[in-house]
Amino acid sequence: MSRLKTTDRPYDIVLFGATGFVGELTAEYLATRAPAGLRWALAARDERKLEALRERLPGGPEIGLLRADAGDPASVRALAGHARVVASTVGPYGRYGEDLVAACADTGADYLDLCGEPEFVDLMYVRHDARARETGARLVHACGFDSVPHDLGAYFTVRRLPEGVPLTVDGFVTADAAFSGGTLASALDQFARPRQLAAAARDRARHEPRLLNRRATAPAGAPRFAKEIGAWALPLPTIDAQIVRRSARALERYGPDFRYRHYAAVRHLPVALGGVAAVGAVAAAAQVPSARRWLSDRLRPGEGPSAERRARSWFTVRFVGEGGGRRVFTEVSGGDPGYGETAKMFAEGALSLAFDALPTTAGQVTTAQAMGDALIERLRAAGIGFRVAATR
Repeated sequence: MSRLKTTDRPYDIVLFGATGFVGELTAEYLATRAPAGLRWALAARDERKLEALRERLPGGPEIGLLRADAGDPASVRALAGHARVVASTVGPYGRYGEDLVAACADTGADYLDLCGEPEFVDLMYVRHDARARETGARLVHACGFDSVPHDLGAYFTVRRLPEGVPLTVDGFVTADAAFSGGTLASALDQFARPRQLAAAARDRARHEPRLLNRRATAPAGAPRFAKEIGAWALPLPTIDAQIVRRSARALERYGPDFRYRHYAAVRHLPVALGGVAAVGAVAAAAQVPSARRWLSDRLRPGEGPSAERRARSWFTVRFVGEGGGRRVFTEVSGGDPGYGETAKMFAEGALSLAFDALPTTAGQVTTAQAMGDALIERLRAAGIGFRVAATR
């Protein structure tokens, strides 16, 4: 296994999809917070938009520009060859993402994205994990609100529980935020493909090595009133629990028998029931092509909430961990989860892959597995809270 840490490529980080909604936020964050000497570039298919973006950024003349189109495999392969780390915001990833993942796996460039699409992540594992292990590339999906607070929050909680014993962690998410057209498009794509999603999960399970003398599970759980947080807990059908389970499979610190459950926390029962009904209605509508197109037209990729709406947004994820006679309550919190904080998590993840002293990993890995404590400390310094609320 090789590790690409030399300066034989012109850029430390290339941000692909820089002119999109989250791409611009990430570019702004990197331009204002990046360390001195960072060699980085913006990449997208529209050169005029790239040039206009660069002109608006601090230190713009020092930022490189690369033209690349997700529909042109040669251009994304060339992009991968220019970078030590490629950060892609170009989704839905199931439509536009595989050529870049393949190029990074083949050239040894590290890759991270904002993908919350389980089918895509499973397919990329089956098709490209082995090659990435050969070249030393780290393929890190779900590096935004899906699933950094949940994956690192569970890791942070486990680190405060006894070692070598069975552990359980429950995560409870509360948030006030709006979402973008890209998020809507990804969700509709997944809702419309239940059979393909299940088939990809089964194929991944056939390829994953079996754990020996250990177990890591992430059952859906059932709706319940959670006395430990004083709210109704509704199982969240997102990729987050799967990512936490994969971290637990990879890291022995999670103990011989680990279980994680992932919930939305809702104070009032009528609101909880309304949320369940709304998700069910969207999922049902996504099965009908005309209804799916109508929903997609309400908010197109590249569109998102205003700066004023983002400024009012926030999130909190509370964790309850138990094991070895100990119970710990932890919390991860921050501002606008989908965009402001996602751009922060994404940019800091790219910087961590590029510059931090990290465990030796390769192939498809999670944020906890690849970056763990280093990324937690970066995010704390950037204003995202990780704290122990109580222990018993």
